[in-house]
Amino acid sequence: MEINKEVYATVHHLIERCKDGAKGYKTASEDVEDRDLKDLFRKYAVQRDSMITELQDQLHRMGKTDSETSSLEGTIHRAWMDLKSALSSKDRKRVLEEVERGEDYAVKAYQEALNKDLPGELKPIVEQQYQDVKNAHDHIRSLRDAARDE
Repeated sequence: MEINKEVYATVHHLIERCKDGAKGYKTASEDVEDRDLKDLFRKYAVQRDSMITELQDQLHRMGKTDSETSSLEGTIHRAWMDLKSALSSKDRKRVLEEVERGEDYAVKAYQEALNKDLPGELKPIVEQQYQDVKNAHDHIRSLRDAARDE
């Protein structure tokens, strides 16, 4: 099955966002002190890695490979750099705010992808991943809101 440029670009963009997320969560899990966040971030990092694999597998089935190079876009990169400074501040609420901001980009990328005409098997995979990303985002947000009240 031949894949058109728009579909390839869409999937590639999702892979990039998942790579950003995996990297951000990994960094956060190593540097955060709160045990519950450490475990949660580790879980989400693993989740993103498997999402990347799933998307790359879809591209492969369409006769394409994803370039292994990661092209961190300025805004995304900044969000994760802000995460580094939040982590060093040891401020739970700030860490959660920065992680949520990174997740905002992922949610947006998936929403845009679902507005495109995705072929056959790809659409349900993207829909499922969108749900996973959205759930992660909402979970992080509820933790952030709880941290505000402490």
